[in-house]
Amino acid sequence: MNSISNIWNHPKTSAAGLLIAVVTVATVLSQQGITLGTAGSGTVVTLVSALATALLGLLARDPDAAPSRSSSAGSTAKLGVWALIALLLPAPFLGGCSGTTVAQDIVNWTPALESAVATVDSTAALLAPQDAPIFAAATAGFDAASQLLVAQAKAYLANPAQSVLAELQTQVVTFQQQVNAALLSAAKVTNPTSQAHVLNAINAVGTVVSAILALVTSVSSKAAVARMAAQSAIKLAAVRPFQDESNAASIVAGHYSEPVELARVQFRQAELSAAQAGF
Repeated sequence: MNSISNIWNHPKTSAAGLLIAVVTVATVLSQQGITLGTAGSGTVVTLVSALATALLGLLARDPDAAPSRSSSAGSTAKLGVWALIALLLPAPFLGGCSGTTVAQDIVNWTPALESAVATVDSTAALLAPQDAPIFAAATAGFDAASQLLVAQAKAYLANPAQSVLAELQTQVVTFQQQVNAALLSAAKVTNPTSQAHVLNAINAVGTVVSAILALVTSVSSKAAVARMAAQSAIKLAAVRPFQDESNAASIVAGHYSEPVELARVQFRQAELSAAQAGF
């Protein structure tokens, strides 16, 4: 009876919970390739999720009936946060983005990638003498890989053909594997201060590469994603102990001008999706 009375006494929160559940289920179905049929140029699952998120957004902006009550204001604020989370989660997985849009977003990551690689180049000077050679060897290919990835993203933006996309798919996986190998090499750095510098520098590059990987897979066919995953010898599970989720969330939040809490959810969901795909 308490559950029923709670629904009656808090209809707005209950409706939000139901809509969030709909979005979550739709996300899972989409990840598993379940479409429930087509709706225009999209799928029924995508349509249901879009409607649920739209209603959730309207519900979150609906003025509270008693704005003077602090508890009501707090509930409205929390509802707004959950609405944003629900809106954010499906973004990388439900599709709807064109290849050109994704290519532009990849190009937009260029400053962050260049900054991260520049930090890698300057980090060796901060390390203990015995650790610098290890770090230099692990990150030797970052400059060339970043330049090639950006160049291919620009090429795809100019010509979003499947052949150009295939080159972009290969390069982002190649760079991801370089980052993963570098993270594993960080275990050889025994000086605590050196290791902190090493992990911070490599993770910054890895965050951008992971974001680009998520963007590329969002416009890739299932066969292409499977091929990309098969090329990933070093899986995410192997490097997860060396990742810095807090720093990754800050980088993503800064790029998309969003709260860090939401960026953290987005990062976790992207990592989960990549792992489920076989990366």
